[in-house]
Amino acid sequence: MRNDSTPLPLEGVRVLELGNYIAAPTAGRMLADFGAEVIKVERPETGDELRNWRLYAGSVSMLFHTVNRNKKSVALDLKEPRGRDIVLELVRHCDVVIENFRPGTLERWGLGPETLEGVNPDLVLARISGFGQTGPLAGRPGFAAVAEAMGGMRDLVGEPDRPPSRVGVSIGDSIAGLHAAFGIVVSLLRRSTAPGTERRPLAERVVDIALHEAVFSVMESLVPDHLAYGVQRRRAGGRMEGIAPTNAYPCLDGTSVVIAGNGDSIFRRYMHAIGRPDLADEPDLQTNAGRWARRDELDSAIEAWTGAHTRAEVLEALETAGVPAGPIYTAADICADEQYRARGMIQTLEVDTGSAQPAEIGFPGVVPVIGRSSLPLRSPGPGIGEHTGEVLRSLLGLDPEEIADAVHQEVRK
Repeated sequence: MRNDSTPLPLEGVRVLELGNYIAAPTAGRMLADFGAEVIKVERPETGDELRNWRLYAGSVSMLFHTVNRNKKSVALDLKEPRGRDIVLELVRHCDVVIENFRPGTLERWGLGPETLEGVNPDLVLARISGFGQTGPLAGRPGFAAVAEAMGGMRDLVGEPDRPPSRVGVSIGDSIAGLHAAFGIVVSLLRRSTAPGTERRPLAERVVDIALHEAVFSVMESLVPDHLAYGVQRRRAGGRMEGIAPTNAYPCLDGTSVVIAGNGDSIFRRYMHAIGRPDLADEPDLQTNAGRWARRDELDSAIEAWTGAHTRAEVLEALETAGVPAGPIYTAADICADEQYRARGMIQTLEVDTGSAQPAEIGFPGVVPVIGRSSLPLRSPGPGIGEHTGEVLRSLLGLDPEEIADAVHQEVRK
């Protein structure tokens, strides 16, 4: 268990986040969660657009708080010369810059990689975009929905007889953010282990993440199977193509469970648990290929059993048999689950919910777990420019008048 005096893994690392929406801020969140000082640069007055996404009440969305927790906010207009100059001064004091603007945007603002390197030769620059910084599509804008489609994911989500569907979260952005955070840590590790005073070329310190490539990277053997065997994967609803039996099954009480009984030894235990030892012993069901060929028959047998029992009864029987299974959780189920609670995966922060007084609201904990439980959250996402005065005074030595002039607004007291 971590105590308050134990340094966080990334303490001492300072990050300048120039991104909006989800992808770059997710990378910043990962680094901040583990102790990096992440300074988020936002537009004066309006800030990151994520502040208003899924805003049901109050002034700042829970989505913004979730993605921008543990950070500081500085309000600067990067299109203005003074804002640009201050960013360059901040870069001198940072280890990492993260951005997710359309390629060429930083360059137009006079903040391109060569300029940043000129003020900080050891800087790591993470650039997240729709299609990367090179190639024929580099200049095209891209959001997660497009990336999920072009990365191969969308074609596999949904029922086989209906058009492709979409996962209910911006999964492409989050995957890209995770890859960016990993790339940043790899680059920082390389810097710390470089012999002597060796300095890597700029190109080796630019972490280039394309949204569609990040999605493609988690598509398992989609392309190799196609090239090796001519396989064209198809949507399979709750199933996974070529793997059986694994699906969601309805129970007597109107709930559903997911059961993954596709391992060869697991399958035998599974069939005995549902009262079908005849299926457990059939020779052509001893391998995944044989079970996939008879997937409809197997699913029918399983549904007949789950449909005659409540969810609790189904899960108890399968746990006894050692068959992987679980309930399909809603947000309310997650909040009530003892496993989440035991590992600190729901942590409360005081935020504005639109009521007269701030409320203690649960947010996702820090993953991965280090030290037997999730690291504690330190603060919710900041107000727009909340730390402008603090950061510009402590790092750059600016006085209040200079700060006010830089951000075109009153200095936050």
